[in-house]
Amino acid sequence: MSKICLTLPDGSSLEFQSGVTGLEILKKLGPGLAKDAIAIQIDHETLIDLMTPIEKNAHIKILTEKDPESLRVLRHSTAHIMSEAVQSLFKGVKVTIGPATDEGFYYDYDYDEKAFAPEDLAQIEKKMNDIIEAKRPFCRTLISKKEAKEKFKKMHEDYKVEIIDGILDEKVSLYQQGEWVDLCRGPHVPHTGWIKAFKLLSVAGAYWRGDEKNKMLQRIYGTSFFSKKDLETHLHHLEEAQKRDHRKLGKDLDLFSFHEEAPAMPFFHEKGTILYEKILDYCYKNILSRTKYKIVKTPFIYSDTLWKKSGHFENYKENMYFTSQEGMSMAVKPMNCPGHVLIYKNDQHSYRELPIRIAEFGFVHRFERSGVVHGLFRVRGFAQDDAHHFCAEDQVEAEVKDLIHDILKTYQDFGFKEIQIEFSTRPKKSIGSDELWKKAEAALENTLKKSNVHFKVNPGDGAFYGPKIDFHIKDSLGRTWQCGTIQLDFSMPERFDATYIGADGNKHHVVMIHRAILGSPERFIGILIEHYAGAFPVWLAPVQVIILNVTDSQKEYAQNVFDGLQKANIRTTADLRNEKLGFKIRQAQLQKIPYMVVIGDKEVQSQKISIRHRTGEMVSSMTVDQLIAAIRAEEVNYR
Repeated sequence: MSKICLTLPDGSSLEFQSGVTGLEILKKLGPGLAKDAIAIQIDHETLIDLMTPIEKNAHIKILTEKDPESLRVLRHSTAHIMSEAVQSLFKGVKVTIGPATDEGFYYDYDYDEKAFAPEDLAQIEKKMNDIIEAKRPFCRTLISKKEAKEKFKKMHEDYKVEIIDGILDEKVSLYQQGEWVDLCRGPHVPHTGWIKAFKLLSVAGAYWRGDEKNKMLQRIYGTSFFSKKDLETHLHHLEEAQKRDHRKLGKDLDLFSFHEEAPAMPFFHEKGTILYEKILDYCYKNILSRTKYKIVKTPFIYSDTLWKKSGHFENYKENMYFTSQEGMSMAVKPMNCPGHVLIYKNDQHSYRELPIRIAEFGFVHRFERSGVVHGLFRVRGFAQDDAHHFCAEDQVEAEVKDLIHDILKTYQDFGFKEIQIEFSTRPKKSIGSDELWKKAEAALENTLKKSNVHFKVNPGDGAFYGPKIDFHIKDSLGRTWQCGTIQLDFSMPERFDATYIGADGNKHHVVMIHRAILGSPERFIGILIEHYAGAFPVWLAPVQVIILNVTDSQKEYAQNVFDGLQKANIRTTADLRNEKLGFKIRQAQLQKIPYMVVIGDKEVQSQKISIRHRTGEMVSSMTVDQLIAAIRAEEVNYR
């Protein structure tokens, strides 16, 4: 057998026979690491278990529970243990797929006998604990597709047979713990005893392969961690997330609603529209200055020849809406970029005009399957805070650097302090030449390094037309949300022949930078609702002040105060009903209005107002002008 060289994270290397396993490598590295080892990372990307042979030279990293990649391995293993428990307790259950996720894991089951109930989850957990205590090894075997199909046919696992038919490799891997076996790429932890803290969370319906034309299955969700403390923290966050669910708060605060007449498309009510407009107002004043951007409006629908030319028809048509009129096939726009290219091409441009920046809060429609739409987070109709920078190649880095600054400042102004940046390179499904992709990737990576920001590389996760930088914001519960993006595109300008006249008098293809900061106002509002639990900062609150009178005798003064605040453009409402003050205060707190102005006889006599914060804190008595100044000061912090 040939020799291979394995390079460790510290740069040192070891020589082994081809086909060496992690278990053999660990014998050389020492008993301490062998005890803690979970899996191996190959070439900074692929994960394998400790039994899988390594056939060629590679960079390797031994993963322990300290490595974030190990958590997915643990959760995938927990999913297998759950499925063994399910099939041992409920005869006739067929297993389908069961991946690890960012939050935990799930498995989909075909079981017609009954719908799984909460008491079933408790029973499954008990059985899982028995499997965990047995410390059964996860064993991997590699067999031919033919053998695998025969095996799963005998087991009546029809879904596994269908999955095998779609696998291109000649051989497939199986994982077995005890007597239970599943088709699986892995990897898994060394044995079931590694699972220390887990919880089954809920049951939901899910169509096979996410297609509503297929059979409805039952999905069991769960999560697992390396420690009980981490599990308890996660469960607390889940409980808090339920309280902050933007769908519930959106209804309670009268911000938006959904209706079956327009599925997965939000209807913003008056308060929600005020919030929406405040976000757009921030963007126009702080980012979309007309001295910097050309603000445009483009149509909602175009001939599908445009989308074929742009590459969207080939790469995105399953998410597009189509129609036909007068013999012309049309498509509703899922993105704004081709329309902006048409505007750019309307005139011939000189290098002296560049960069030209075109921006639009353009409304787009994308078909999302009913099984994946989710409140404001995933809808079918929404605006994109799109902008496209048309520039020369030597201007790219300066443009991207400025965009990075704008994006980071915007998130900080909206109250997000932790931002994670990811740089994604060419995916398998892409357009454009190798030369263009190399230039585009180098330009983005160089700018990130010069901007002195920390970033993570995501190989193969770029857009189909170019590499990208994605920005993930961390909310008050520690969850991350991908919002902003900067995407470099050499290909679309070539497809549309979008050019400029260079200093040499010749035509050159312009470089196109796609950028979004919020992603979409709709989704960003959902994130803001959950981040603030509906208690928005004063500058964003749809209603900033509510006026409460103690008795009817203060109505006239209360009305004067209301008029003064309204005249100063303070978003104000009043509750002058003949109700007890305590009741009205509780109602205002439920609406999460920042300031309550309480007016009794004392306030009428002094011609001042008493201020109560939504937290219950009493603020010193002040004049109306002083309250206006205090609110203005809070707004100034964001300007």
